[in-house]
Amino acid sequence: MILVAGATGQLGGLLAQTLLTKGFPVRVLVRKGSAHDALVMASAEAVTGDLKDPGSLAAACDGVDTVVTTANSSARGGADTVDSVDRLGNRNLIEAASSAGVGRFIFVSNLGASPASPNPFMAAKGETEQLLRGSTMSWTIIQPNLFMDKLPVLVVGIPALSGQPVTLVGEGRREHSLVAMRDVAQYVLAAVEHPERDGRVLVLGGQEAVSWRDVVEAFEQELGRSIPVRTVPPGQPVPGMPDLLAGFLALLESYDSRLEMADLAAQYGVVPTSLRSWVHRFVLESSGAPAGGVPKV
Repeated sequence: MILVAGATGQLGGLLAQTLLTKGFPVRVLVRKGSAHDALVMASAEAVTGDLKDPGSLAAACDGVDTVVTTANSSARGGADTVDSVDRLGNRNLIEAASSAGVGRFIFVSNLGASPASPNPFMAAKGETEQLLRGSTMSWTIIQPNLFMDKLPVLVVGIPALSGQPVTLVGEGRREHSLVAMRDVAQYVLAAVEHPERDGRVLVLGGQEAVSWRDVVEAFEQELGRSIPVRTVPPGQPVPGMPDLLAGFLALLESYDSRLEMADLAAQYGVVPTSLRSWVHRFVLESSGAPAGGVPKV
């Protein structure tokens, strides 16, 4: 039995569906009132629990062989904070899994996670990695770079599809190895299927390093029209953009994160998603057409 924590989120749900499709028995940790009908209909077992409630995690881990978690506080609010979820919550899950005799633990972290990071979220991720390495379980740590499915949608995809100009913080020429969530799901699947590879940290990127200008160009080619671009100096407020997002985009303008993925992709049997193919799929799905490109009728 595989327990997936974070299965009601975008990446966690994709991971759970990927494992179910491959025939693995999957249990999903859901909070009371969370939407998980699609996973249950796909034959997942749902168990009610919360990372902040150690007692519920003990029950969730009972009879589990492997824990996979993507749970984090980034899209939450209220009592769900970096401290309560990403630091203490992950500690609770590791301790519950270890006490229940779980043999393997796969933790989806972030590229750059470190206990010494000045960013609280990245520091909490780094502390969780450290705890996991010192646990009694076999482990795999996944460190994906920026997701294609997140920032490019907010920064370029939504305004491009609505005919609005794209606002870039800085010149948008720094290069980052954006990775598609479905690629991350494939790496996790490969990790589940190959326990002999446990004890590794997998740093994940996409097929190529791209800039924000490349993202804009990919949408222009897909849509067949030019997209107006305006720029705002890093550190300046961006009209209509949350300060947290503007600050993160400014940070991305201070470094490059190019990753060479050919060897790791070949070893794990993953075909990295290119920016162009991801944009093509995103535009089709946004227009109501399935990924195969045939419009729904």
